Amino acid sequence: MDKSTVPVGTAEKVSKNIAKELKDRGVEIPFSVVSNPEFLAQGTAVKDFLEPSRIVIGADDPKVIETMRELYEPFMRREGRFFSMDAKTAEIVKYASNCFLAAKISVNNELANICSKAGADFDNVRKAMGADPRIGEPFMYAGPGFGGSCFPKDVKALVKTAKDFGYDAEMLKQTLGTNDKQKFVLSQMVIDELGEDLKNKVFGVWGLAFKAGTDDMRESSALTIISELIKRGAKIQAHDPEAMKMAQREEYFGENSSITYFENKYDALKEADAMLVITEWKEFRTPDFDEIKKLLKTPMIFDGRLLYEPKKMKEMGFDYKSIGR
Repeated sequence: MDKSTVPVGTAEKVSKNIAKELKDRGVEIPFSVVSNPEFLAQGTAVKDFLEPSRIVIGADDPKVIETMRELYEPFMRREGRFFSMDAKTAEIVKYASNCFLAAKISVNNELANICSKAGADFDNVRKAMGADPRIGEPFMYAGPGFGGSCFPKDVKALVKTAKDFGYDAEMLKQTLGTNDKQKFVLSQMVIDELGEDLKNKVFGVWGLAFKAGTDDMRESSALTIISELIKRGAKIQAHDPEAMKMAQREEYFGENSSITYFENKYDALKEADAMLVITEWKEFRTPDFDEIKKLLKTPMIFDGRLLYEPKKMKEMGFDYKSIGR
């Protein structure tokens, strides 16, 4: 059984290799190769396993498909969530799912950037759009760009697969291009406000992981945002509930003297010139704004996740700037 996200045709190759090995050994053992991609999200993997949104089985033998159905029966509390198909189709389902979600994020980010230029509020736009059942509410958020181990890798893989078959997946390539551009939006907001020279500027950063619920720093937008500020002379005071040790690994920030890490999110804001929100952790959504205002040199917040209400922030005396607004 292939559980990993694998290139189209992997099950066929595995089957041929096993058949060849059995032939070389002079033995006959009946076998089947099943493509059964997993759909586990970081931060909710256990729940996703116990309560799967769907089970995808790629196999040609009806007996094998029935065996897999019986195997998953204890977890199939919802009807109509078992899908059987050929192996190549099953292999492409996982790529297709992640590519669609990545594209949805990039479209939202493009719309958010347009809203920002036009003086509109993307948070209200997304809510109204999401009410349309053809669009739906999930993944209707803007932010500093997607990261992690799945979306970037899987979009690139499907682009490569398309190329191998003589097709140019232009829209998927644009999804990646839009995402790469989005990772610079929050740092550019800071530069537009405070200038290119950020020497002697200190920024309190909330969030390092590519998303809440994990310590994963792979392709996190924080890597781009923080690096853009540091190369202009800024100092960073960072807090993340899970990812601070990971951030200090050599493949990420390493031992960077421009970054100081704080276990307490409020300590990261002491004497900072501004606060940046990069990751959408729940504990960042309803902070003590009076405490934040007291700790910052100037009450300035750059919100990369649209966590706070602009009107309320203004009433509390904050200079509040957000993606999508």
